[in-house]
Amino acid sequence: MSLSEKIAAYLSSEDEPTDDREKGTIIVTGAAGFIGSCVVQYLNEQGYENLILVDDFGVEEKRRNWEGKTYAEIIERYNLMAWLQQHQPKVDFVIHLGARTDTTEFDYAIHQELNVEYSQDLWSYCTANNVPLIYASSAATYGSGELGYDDNHKLVEKLQPLNPYGISKNEFDKWALAQSSTPPFWAGLKFFNVYGPNEYHKARMASVIFHSYNQVKKDGVVKLFKSHKEGFKDGEQLRDFVYVKDVIKVIGWMMDEVQNAKLKVQNSGLYNLGTGKARAFVDLVKATFVGLDKEPNIIYIDMPEDIRDKYQYFTEANMQKLKDAGYPNDFYSLEEGVGDYVRNYLLKDKIY
Repeated sequence: MSLSEKIAAYLSSEDEPTDDREKGTIIVTGAAGFIGSCVVQYLNEQGYENLILVDDFGVEEKRRNWEGKTYAEIIERYNLMAWLQQHQPKVDFVIHLGARTDTTEFDYAIHQELNVEYSQDLWSYCTANNVPLIYASSAATYGSGELGYDDNHKLVEKLQPLNPYGISKNEFDKWALAQSSTPPFWAGLKFFNVYGPNEYHKARMASVIFHSYNQVKKDGVVKLFKSHKEGFKDGEQLRDFVYVKDVIKVIGWMMDEVQNAKLKVQNSGLYNLGTGKARAFVDLVKATFVGLDKEPNIIYIDMPEDIRDKYQYFTEANMQKLKDAGYPNDFYSLEEGVGDYVRNYLLKDKIY
């Protein structure tokens, strides 16, 4: 390239807005966690680099999830509100995925602080500053499913979650629906059984695929819970398993639709986020074996007593509301999602 060409290229580039100005500033809470870190990677791939990542970054096991990402700031979870007040950045969107997600944590005060009060603080910030908000709700709000799995706002007050985590998520949903002052758009996404890369730190709370993979690698066999409920055979407990790549695609679509003024305050509310198709745990484990090019080898064990009475035997998201809002994409099938996760991430010890 000649000198004159270089000067012309430089001058023309000066006239173009940078990606940061085009894409804006986004806060992602839970950014070092499973779904949050996948959202950060997705945003990076879409050209978003001016990100404010929020989490407990002192958890060393999560370091791999965030240290390779591109961002503007990292903020410790408990410092966020003070940091926002001090720096007053212009924020274009908040994606609030940070929460205490352990369904076996029975101290409700922990869930109240992290899942309800913290979320209320962020809601208030978004409302005062006219910032759209997407936050993580949960299918755990549906309890045993006696009222079905319909994201109808009229049912929220009647739901009876089975554990403190689900209760806290439902309490915030109820609180959000009762507010007269709201962000310009808000959505509480009721995540069903999300699986995929970047969940290695979740220990007992990681997906059955993750545990199955490690059991096969170690012992060549997968242990599944026996059924303790009439009408369900061992291994045929049914869940709506959704691949994390579909979850982040939905979040990205919502952001785009809000920024293009296609989703507005009247479209705000709770949205199920599953596939709309329940599948058996035994199908999921068989798909894991296929991803490892091995024949299935499954045995059944008693379910731990501490979760036996609070176990969901069937979940299936009614996805009509999201479709009616205009979401155009199909979801990964269980076999497609598990295959991608096992072959491209678990086998390669790779994060997304």
